[in-house]
Formats: sequence, structure tokens, C-alpha cells
Amino acid sequence: MGKMRSNRIAEEIKRELAQIIRTELKDPRIKGLISITSVEVTGDLRYAEVFISHYGNKEEQVEVINALKKAAGFMRSELGKRIRLRFTPELLFKFDESMEHGAKISAILSQINTKQEDSNGRHSKD
Repeated sequence: MGKMRSNRIAEEIKRELAQIIRTELKDPRIKGLISITSVEVTGDLRYAEVFISHYGNKEEQVEVINALKKAAGFMRSELGKRIRLRFTPELLFKFDESMEHGAKISAILSQINTKQEDSNGRHSKD
């Protein structure tokens, strides 16, 4: 039962943080499309790892993560007001590289597919 509760709380934190980032953060470094891909909370609910996805170059991604880390205290206090927990978890922001990894794999697969089509086309003409 503890795992289900952690998952529910993680989803609630994800939803509330998305709203806070979208509507209440005014940091100019937080620009572009930012999405929270997942939130993982520890069993004792003291820490929450927040995985962020941002479409942009590496420098912009680093700026976004640094801005979110700087605003973590504000977001934690807002979470405390919105979600009734004994302890509001400390927020740890990390960049989620799974989307980049997936795009890289997709590009490799499409490159392989193109090579196979080219080699099949040459053989059929002979």
C-alpha cells in the first residue's frame, strides 16, 4: 500500500509543480517548452526527484535547471500550501534525457531503414 500512496503523491506533486511553473514563476531563464516528465518520491516522502524535459540547446537546458533549483524553496512552500502532508518533500530537479535518447535511436533506425531501402532498390534493378 505504501508504494501506491507514493505514486499518488508523486502524481499530485507533478500536477501542482506544472501549474506553479506555468503560472507563478517569473524567472526569465525559464522559457520555452518545459514539461515535467516524472516525479519520484522517496519512501519517507522527504525528497522528490523532479525530471524535467526542455526543448533547446544544452546551455538553455542548464539555465532552466539552475533557475528551477533556485526557485525550489518557493515551489516547495507553494506545494506545502496546496498538498496537505506532514512533510513537504525537498525538490531535486534533474534533466530527463530519455527524450533525447529516444530521438537519437529513432534517427539511427531511420538511417538504417534508408540504407536498407537503397540496397534493396539496387538489387532489384540488376
